[in-house]
Amino acid sequence: MLESLIKRDRVVVLGGLTLVIILAWAYILAGAGMEMGASMPALDGMKVMAPSASWTPGYALLMFVMWWVMMVAMMLPSAAPMILLFATVNKGAAGTTPAGVPTFIFAAGYVLVWGFFSLVATYVQWLLTSNMLLDGMMQSSSQILGATLLISAGAYQFLPIKDACLRHCQTPIQFVMGHWMPGRSGAMKMGLLHGLFCLGCCWFLMALLFFGGVMNAIWIAGLALYVLVEKLAPPELHISKLAGGALVIWGVATIWAT
Repeated sequence: MLESLIKRDRVVVLGGLTLVIILAWAYILAGAGMEMGASMPALDGMKVMAPSASWTPGYALLMFVMWWVMMVAMMLPSAAPMILLFATVNKGAAGTTPAGVPTFIFAAGYVLVWGFFSLVATYVQWLLTSNMLLDGMMQSSSQILGATLLISAGAYQFLPIKDACLRHCQTPIQFVMGHWMPGRSGAMKMGLLHGLFCLGCCWFLMALLFFGGVMNAIWIAGLALYVLVEKLAPPELHISKLAGGALVIWGVATIWAT
């Protein structure tokens, strides 16, 4: 009976995650709530609106929502194994008690961390826009800024904090067993903690959206795919180091071309 309940809950959780991810990607591809403006070509002939030059409170809120939904679309797929494992362990610990609510509380804690990142990213976007460093696709219009982002993101891949955070993301079982906290408050704390490890692992990669274009659907999808591969690939492949070296070389080449 317990095994049957666990399988059922995993299906429910997986279905919920899939639905949220699909809706988030649909929002991105639909233009992410951009205001009317000069249209620009995007993926498969779609049009994406250039950002408004006037940062009203309403527009700032739109940008924050855009960032947050984009982080959900990009990061939730790579967090799915951890969330599913939490649901399984939580069901086993709770016996026949319904475990769906705590599981989604865990996921909510994870998403809240990326909400904080989205708030910071919105502020940085405002700073860059105010200094005329972003174009209509919210892409760096300065080769120096672009090169700095590439080199910095590449160098971060070699830092110990990157390795430490990535190990937690790559080993869901160790994280759950080492940081288990029962109950709803425990689920929220665990979700926040896992979100912090994930943020420490990937925040500089997300900053590369300012290089490739915050509204560039192909760039967004490419970064999301890389994050997924980096977390699922065996550690001995050293994917993060290879990517870091490639980013540094790309950044140096960008400077050389100026």
